[in-house]
Amino acid sequence: MRRSRLLAILTAATLLAAGCSEEPTTPSAALDKVNTGVIAIVDVAPIYLGKEKGFFTEQKIDLTLTTAQGGAAIVPAVLNGEYQFGFSNTISLLLGASKNLPVKVVSNGTNSTGVDGQDFGSLFVKADSPVKSAKDLAGRTVAANTLKNIVETSVRESVRKDGGDAAAVKFTELAFPDQVPALESGSVDAIFVVEPFQQAAVAAGARRIASSYVDAAPDLTVAMYFTSQQLISSNPDLVARFTTAMKKSLAYADAHPDEVRNVLAAYTKITPEVRAALVLPKWPAEINKASVDTLAGLAVTDGLLTAKPDLATLLP
Repeated sequence: MRRSRLLAILTAATLLAAGCSEEPTTPSAALDKVNTGVIAIVDVAPIYLGKEKGFFTEQKIDLTLTTAQGGAAIVPAVLNGEYQFGFSNTISLLLGASKNLPVKVVSNGTNSTGVDGQDFGSLFVKADSPVKSAKDLAGRTVAANTLKNIVETSVRESVRKDGGDAAAVKFTELAFPDQVPALESGSVDAIFVVEPFQQAAVAAGARRIASSYVDAAPDLTVAMYFTSQQLISSNPDLVARFTTAMKKSLAYADAHPDEVRNVLAAYTKITPEVRAALVLPKWPAEINKASVDTLAGLAVTDGLLTAKPDLATLLP
């Protein structure tokens, strides 16, 4: 039974679609076409819900949502104009800012629940793994959806807080759908996954050893929506309208969890059973700037950054 449920979740997860939610019709000529890069995970439910509710149409935006593997891929796509806006984890944006890339955050994206053991992302090992807690990961390999991103920073902080050698943890890049099979096969020692892949890990009998986003900072701002400085200069009105629609979408999603679970059916193949079991993130409309500053400090400690970038330039 466990195996069949795991296969069902993983099959559904690999079929996550870019989405084609319906919203009130408006003559297309009156709308600005906007392509936004997202990751096919629960984190981005608010933008799909906002599209469905017509919040973007209200702002005269014809929104297209295109999926990528992670923020590390979305940042260059926004800078080269392939996307007008993008969703990226906070570390990838900090790295971009440290390299003086012309990126600017326009809206919050998603936050940790702040509750240990009840977050939307967790660090897992096999049930029979010799790894008993995060400190035991020193010298072992952890799968991350992209390298040099928020997974590395937060997992290292879990190891550090548990008394282990954070610098000795190794990371390998694996797409979220591939991580549970890799854990089961023994090709990695641990995985860090977010919903719905967290449910796949639970169904596989994996053992949670840390809530790394919770370890990194209280109420951590995990990801944000951003654009290019070029678009801000050339079309500030569009940026302002997108930001307005995005903030309305976040506030609505945070207040209507049942509608969040329902909208997942519009852009994923996650079954009703799994949707009901998901641990949802928090979606505050405002960025937790203190948590971003904490992440920047951790990234310096771990050698991802040589110095904290100017957060006043990056953040709105």
